[in-house]
Amino acid sequence: MPIDPYILLLLGTVGLAALLPARGTGAELASGASTAAIALLFFLYGARLSTREALDGLRHWRLHGTVLACTFLVFPLLGLAARGFVPVLLTDPLYQGLLFLTLVPSTVQSSIAFTSLARGNVPAAICAGSFSSLVGIVATPLLAAVLLGGGAGGFSAGSVTKIVLQLLVPFVAGQVLRRWIGGFVTRHRKVLALVDRGSILLVVYTAFSQGMVRGVWNQVSPARLGGLLAVEAVLLAVMLLLTWYGAKALRFGRADRIVIQFAGSKKSLAAGLPMASVLFGAQASLAVLPLMLFHQMQLMVCAVIAGRRSHDPDALDAGTAEAVDVTVRIPVGPSRTGAGTGTRSG
Repeated sequence: MPIDPYILLLLGTVGLAALLPARGTGAELASGASTAAIALLFFLYGARLSTREALDGLRHWRLHGTVLACTFLVFPLLGLAARGFVPVLLTDPLYQGLLFLTLVPSTVQSSIAFTSLARGNVPAAICAGSFSSLVGIVATPLLAAVLLGGGAGGFSAGSVTKIVLQLLVPFVAGQVLRRWIGGFVTRHRKVLALVDRGSILLVVYTAFSQGMVRGVWNQVSPARLGGLLAVEAVLLAVMLLLTWYGAKALRFGRADRIVIQFAGSKKSLAAGLPMASVLFGAQASLAVLPLMLFHQMQLMVCAVIAGRRSHDPDALDAGTAEAVDVTVRIPVGPSRTGAGTGTRSG
């Protein structure tokens, strides 16, 4: 079962915040740096995301509409239903974090990777992830304000201003400047990925430092963590089943069903962590805990599913058909008899 190395870094950052939380002037500096890091993150998201490629996928609107419905409709409904586990399995702060988890957009990179491994429709997976990211910039804060109420600041002028300044404005700026900096972003993708991850680690350290100083971790016991894991396991299982068999009921082909299952059942840690920091403030440490656990769980389970899907008879038949098609279409130069063109096996 794969363990995401970045999860280990996140856990190490949480441990650092527990042992050496930022206090006083250090806390103010960390908070300011975290705010700047969030703005930088969403600027880079905007500069990296190709709106044109996403809009080109509108021709496959049924698939993308299905993924969006799973991400921003079915998931939140299941999150609201999970209220029934309070207070038996979950405390109210943990439930707030679980509900927030159901509101964040889908992943991009892992959905594409698992779709490719399972021999699914990779171009559609790219478009689906892009659509989800674009919609999530606006939909996630709005849904959080409506469903979480006071837990995420509601519709107060302060919370709206923070969302606009820290999330939306940098994202739009990145989109506007993509025309000029898109090439630079593409050429230095690996370096900027390190900047992304470093910024998120800073956000996590700041959030968990605030949680330690305020004593919010006294609200979490091992039994509650076990209950949270159980609820998240059920949530993931339900979404994986709904996306796979629901797509079949909607008469999608196998390749598109794979996209819907992987893109429609996942949640983005990279987008969710900074959003939680903006929306929850000092309570962000508990709010992001369910998302961190769910992220690792979805990677482990989906890796196994993708591996099995790659060995499906339908997938192997599709691969054989593609190979035959490529063989037939390979052009050959003029023959010695002057026939002109032909075919060659390979």
